[in-house]
Amino acid sequence: MVLMADSDVYVVWDDAVTGYNFGPSHPMHPLRLDLTAKLAMDFGLFDADNVHIHGIGEVEEDTLANLHDADFIAAVKKVGAGAELSDEEGKKYGIGTEDVPGFDNMHAASAMLFQGSVDSARAIISGDYRHAVNFTGGMHHAMPDHASGFCVYNDIAGAITEFLKAGYERIAYIDLDAHHGDGVEKFFWDDPRVLTVSMHESGKFLFPGSGFPADIGGLRAAASAANIALPPRTLDAEWLRAFDATIPAIIGGFEPQIIISQHGCDGHRSDPLTHMRLSVDAMRVATGWVRDLAAEYTDGKWLATGGGGYAIIDVVPRAWTNVLAISAGLDIDPGARIPGRWANYAQTKTGREAPLSMTDGFDGTFTRWSNGFDPESELDRAVMGTRKNLFPFFGLDAYFD
Repeated sequence: MVLMADSDVYVVWDDAVTGYNFGPSHPMHPLRLDLTAKLAMDFGLFDADNVHIHGIGEVEEDTLANLHDADFIAAVKKVGAGAELSDEEGKKYGIGTEDVPGFDNMHAASAMLFQGSVDSARAIISGDYRHAVNFTGGMHHAMPDHASGFCVYNDIAGAITEFLKAGYERIAYIDLDAHHGDGVEKFFWDDPRVLTVSMHESGKFLFPGSGFPADIGGLRAAASAANIALPPRTLDAEWLRAFDATIPAIIGGFEPQIIISQHGCDGHRSDPLTHMRLSVDAMRVATGWVRDLAAEYTDGKWLATGGGGYAIIDVVPRAWTNVLAISAGLDIDPGARIPGRWANYAQTKTGREAPLSMTDGFDGTFTRWSNGFDPESELDRAVMGTRKNLFPFFGLDAYFD
């Protein structure tokens, strides 16, 4: 099946990314990437005329070193070569922990994910593409000087830095992962050219314990960070209401020249690591909204990444295949059946039956914020916290806009 659409999209895929492997019992199993690529293939996306698949170019050590401390990179290389860090070094660099255990070729594998997003940014900067997708990236917890939360090198920060180097002055980052995008926020906390927006489960209940409504950026960059911290067990309609109530207005006030998004799908009700109650359908709707925001404000310039997501057969492949399809303008009908070849492959690899279709049954309906604020709603109170902290900076009224 060959699909047809108008706009070209740069897509990163290289089988070698499955070398980013913390071991068979770790939640971030590389099979989730393999299954995503194969599902996209079986839906015909890799064969579409406007989808251009690119392997990852040679890792540029200098580019990586511009963002991450030399001592930290040296520690990652040391572990990847089979050496052990002292307890003090492991704690300092975040390596050898339960979240980030060491593995062979750790530096090379981690740097590939980083380079994939750098390459994607350059594809957009070149003018050859308006859309790019690196679902192998999205390592939003990685810090300048240490690994964190399954993330070693911060590919999103790498992509943002490429746009800054190219002269972009207003870069918007939208993070839809269930965990706060703390690493990206940290990199650009004091940079008014970069707006980081993270909609996540409240840090009161979930790693990394940060990302509260009052966290709005550094002293030199007030209103450069937006955090929408949602209560546990947030449902589809509530999640979409929170997005509708905050992100379009904040993006509109900032007027970005490029949108970068992270589509971690660990907010799904099947995910083992969070307390959210979302479906792939709500995620599909939100991805479409991100595309629409890019069309409205950036002339379509949009770079999408993957991120978290640990239901590796039921959720991740469907969620990220939708991201790729939507970026290419080849949206997949929610009721579409899962291709039989992929289902058989997934069952062979996991011993579990695959989902039957691309939907979880949610029809996308929700109550828009414009219908009114409900002070009795825990969700609405959380959203209002973000609106009160951010909206005045953009000339907006937290109650009426």
